Amino acid sequence: MHSFTQMALVNENFLKLPGNYLFSDIAKKVEKYKAEHPERRIIRLGIGDVTRPLPEAVIVAMHKAVDEMANKETFRGYGPEQGYDFLREAIIKHDFEPRGIMLRKSEVFVNDGAKSDTGNIGDILDINNRVGVTDPVYPVYIDSNVMVGRTGNMTDDKWNDITYFPCTAENNFIPEIPHERIDMIYLCYPNNPTGMTLSREELGKWVDYALANGSLILFDAAYEAYIRENDVPHSIYEIEGAKRCAIEFRSFSKTAGFTGLRCGYTIVPEEVKASTRNGVEVSLNQLWNRRQSTKFNGASYISQRAAEAIYTPDGKEQIAGNIKYYMDNAKIMRSGLQKAGYKVFGGINAPYLWVKAPDGLSSWDFFDMLLNNADIVGTPGTGFGPSGEGYLRLTAFGTREDCHEAIERINKL
Repeated sequence: MHSFTQMALVNENFLKLPGNYLFSDIAKKVEKYKAEHPERRIIRLGIGDVTRPLPEAVIVAMHKAVDEMANKETFRGYGPEQGYDFLREAIIKHDFEPRGIMLRKSEVFVNDGAKSDTGNIGDILDINNRVGVTDPVYPVYIDSNVMVGRTGNMTDDKWNDITYFPCTAENNFIPEIPHERIDMIYLCYPNNPTGMTLSREELGKWVDYALANGSLILFDAAYEAYIRENDVPHSIYEIEGAKRCAIEFRSFSKTAGFTGLRCGYTIVPEEVKASTRNGVEVSLNQLWNRRQSTKFNGASYISQRAAEAIYTPDGKEQIAGNIKYYMDNAKIMRSGLQKAGYKVFGGINAPYLWVKAPDGLSSWDFFDMLLNNADIVGTPGTGFGPSGEGYLRLTAFGTREDCHEAIERINKL
């Protein structure tokens, strides 16, 4: 046996990441609190997980798909990495054509949830691209870029190779168009965590900027089904020219309760291009197709049949009922928090409420106050970026009873 001092090398970019994912830290705090106070009933309004069961139309479709898998004549093995045609056609027909957006099947990529693709899209983009994010921001956008070495190092709670677009009460949560050129721009609207939105005019400014600067917008529309106001775009492709500069991520997780089932999709238009370092234009659609064919085996047949069912008349009606339930929760919580004297943002076009901490408390102090005094779990805003300090995110995905009780507890503080 020979001994070697040299070992396999790790990707040291992973060592730059905070030790734990935000929600892991929260879970540890809550478990410790539960162990110390086993008699108390905790209301969890932190992680954005749904609580309503899957719609009946989805369950029926899944049972039928399972039966097909048990029959030699209808059994399915490997499916297309890009998704089955039946689902891609339903997505185009129901999610985009009614909004005047024409797409090709080749532009729709079915996945196992939007988180995967938002985290993996960087695979096809150069490591030296400058990244811009709204702040606060969904942590996956930043962490996935840290992992590949695109962010530099952290200084004073900010990565020095990332450009932050602060979204605060002072600017009505509307990010300012950058003065310098940014290569990759992450936009999430309706926004996670603030629950705020961009109007058609404001989103149009970003598309104009991207077209003028050769930038790529990575647009996360996971919560578009919750939009209630008419002037808020459901898709970035409602904006003229966006097909030439934007990739859009969609999810069935919050739309149809698929957080445990796992299915979503990404739109990569054939018109969207990037260039090599020598200035040669390359189709991102072709690169993403190649990436998926190599590193992804496709979402399961059963989950894709389940997703197809949400576009049936029964499926649409049942999903609309669930979304209304959550948005009614948001309305109850928003009204109750405001009556209790809190400044609350969001909750109108999204199932998230962005609550200003009282009396100058920090995000984690506010988290501790609600946990220790009201047995309520939220998400500290600082976990979403520097501009999240002093806020707490609450979700409306709980039960109606929990929403009412949470507001009652808060009012007693």
